[in-house]
Amino acid sequence: MTMIAKTHAIAGVVGFLTILTFWTSTILSELFGSHDVIADVKGMILSGMFVLIPAMAVAGATGMRIGGKRKDRPAIAKKRRMPIIAGNGLLILVPLAFFLEARASAGAFDSTFYMVQGVELIAGAVNLFLMGLNIRDGRAMVQQRKQRAAKA
Repeated sequence: MTMIAKTHAIAGVVGFLTILTFWTSTILSELFGSHDVIADVKGMILSGMFVLIPAMAVAGATGMRIGGKRKDRPAIAKKRRMPIIAGNGLLILVPLAFFLEARASAGAFDSTFYMVQGVELIAGAVNLFLMGLNIRDGRAMVQQRKQRAAKA
């Protein structure tokens, strides 16, 4: 595996695990935490953007470099999913994270907060699902390459 492929895999897994941590922390704080705990989680999620955003940018850039000209089914599927993942993250999840942190810090745990929280959880689950498919397809692409190399 080349250095760029290793970098891509690591960045993708870091992005996936970071979103999974955000999502799980949100669910657990909502179910078992006080309003102070929920506010703390929302603040930590914003801090975690300093890990998530670079990881996703590296995964996207290295993925385009690795698979830019590939025409096989897994590569095409990954290319189709990436704009959805990026758009969902940048246009929905990041703004909602700021909104929810501001509301939680102000103690505004009203119906608007919980409605927006529901949207954030759904959008996060969508990204986790799509990223999981990308990880699966990336692994399939590595296996295809190994099989071709073994035949050569």
